[in-house]
Order: sequence, then C-alpha cells, then structure tokens
Amino acid sequence: MRWVAGQSVLIIAIVVSCIAAVEIHSRTLKSIGLALTLCGAVLAVWAAKELGRSFTVRPKPRADAKLAAGGPYRFVRHPIYTAGALAFGGVSLGRSWIGLALTGALVLLWAGKARVEERYLAEQFPEYPDYRLRVRFRFLPYVF
Repeated sequence: MRWVAGQSVLIIAIVVSCIAAVEIHSRTLKSIGLALTLCGAVLAVWAAKELGRSFTVRPKPRADAKLAAGGPYRFVRHPIYTAGALAFGGVSLGRSWIGLALTGALVLLWAGKARVEERYLAEQFPEYPDYRLRVRFRFLPYVF
C-alpha cells in the first residue's frame, strides 16, 4: 500500500506543480514535451489494453491475473511505468521544472516498485523467469 500511496502523492504533486507553475516559454521544450506526452498516452492505452482485467495499481498481481507477454510487453516488462514517465515528463517539460524533478522521483519509486512486483510475478507465474530472459529490459529497450 505504501507504493501506491507514494506514487499517488507524487502524481498529485506533479499535476499541481504543472497547474501552478509559471509556464516555460521555450517552444522547443513545449514541442518535445507534447510529443513525449502523446507517446506516453498511446503506450499507456496499448499496455492497459494488453493487461485487460489483470491491471492493478498494486505491486501484487490479482489472483485471477494472466501474465501479459504480448503487445508492448514483448519489448519491456513494465510499459505502464514507461508510459507514465513519458506522459508526466512530457507535460512537465513544457510546464514546470519542479514537475520534471518530481517525475524523476516518481521514476525512482517505480523502479523500486517494479522490483517488488517482479518477485510477486515470479511467485504467481511459473513462466515468469523465462519471460524475464526473453524480455531483458524493465523500462526502455536496450537501455534499462
């Protein structure tokens, strides 16, 4: 529950910082931010669709969950976190340096949460170790 509470606090802080911030006046940063936000939104929808009813905000999978290995899960093991980082980072890039720093903190929190989540996934799904060997990267293909 602490993982969910922590991410909720950070997400709310990012949103508030972007609403309350003095807008960043760089067209280039705004354009890059918009592109990142759109990529994050598309990836989030794709990953959520692939998860279906197995989606949960908690690190422990639902008892009736199925292991997602298709769609974006063929490339990274945690595309929902990647999508969130892209979307929040993109919005913050065009609106708030504080939001961008908070997005960095959120990414660090998700990195820790992903490690815990993977232990639960390995316990629940006997095929998870093979999946981890096939899909080596948690968040970004060929990077991390």
